Amino acid sequence: MPALWMLFASFAFAAMGAAVKLASLTYSTSEIVMYRGILGSLLLLPMIRQQRGTLRTPFPKAHLWRSIVGVVSLWMWFYAIGKLPLATAITLNYMAPIWLSAYMFFKGWWQGKGLSEWPLILAVGASFVGVTQVLRPAAETDQWLGGAVAIASSVIAAMAYLQVRRLGQMGEPEYRVVFYFSLTMAIAGLLGTPFENGFATPLHAHTWHSAGLLLAVGFPALLAQMAMTRAYRLGKVLVVANLQYTGIIFSSLWGMLLWGDVFDWHVWLGMAVILASGIAATFYNTQKTARGAVVKDTDPIASE
Repeated sequence: MPALWMLFASFAFAAMGAAVKLASLTYSTSEIVMYRGILGSLLLLPMIRQQRGTLRTPFPKAHLWRSIVGVVSLWMWFYAIGKLPLATAITLNYMAPIWLSAYMFFKGWWQGKGLSEWPLILAVGASFVGVTQVLRPAAETDQWLGGAVAIASSVIAAMAYLQVRRLGQMGEPEYRVVFYFSLTMAIAGLLGTPFENGFATPLHAHTWHSAGLLLAVGFPALLAQMAMTRAYRLGKVLVVANLQYTGIIFSSLWGMLLWGDVFDWHVWLGMAVILASGIAATFYNTQKTARGAVVKDTDPIASE
């Protein structure tokens, strides 16, 4: 069951990405972020009440910093999804664990003693080779800005993961982390929409189709976060963490089905290299690395 929960989470996140790309034809990025935050907050409130949880926290500054970092990363990722093929944008977003591994390695190397973790270095280096292959079509079609934003989003997402871990170590429950993240999304999107759309008509009109797309952005994301959390709690972290990379496969299928995306062998090779590098880095971090390793019981529920 843990493996199935993670497969479902990866599928739901890919479906959310497809909905974001479709909704970007009608709404601005800030609007999508705003509605995603509103839906997430409203859907979480009854769940928190049912669990008799509380939103009172002794760490408001930590929540604020985590939420700001996460919202910036999410906004940039949604922007990239609207500019790039879906599989390309999602593959680049999966660079976040690679950046996290690189940070952990350099931190461990700087503070620790002993030999360097060369397998981890090779995994991180190989991932950059994969990025160059994935971005070749984007560079050739002047979509380099979307590619650059997607990479920057993955870097900031790695920072968000560190904040999530810190809050977990402080004893903050997952629902509280996700709620404040969703609330910050709603507020940031609301403030950013007039600047992106213009102050005269800041919000686009809804249709049944566009409203359904917004629901498809918010609801699957919440289900995916819950499924991912359950998978990590019940399953072996190494197996579960590696299964999240099936999101690259699901997003490729969504792209081919909805937009007729066709990739040459360079892109497929790049995706495979990034996927293999991420799996290798995850394996090494959870099994071999003595210092600077990823904590095994890290709860990823508040990841984007």
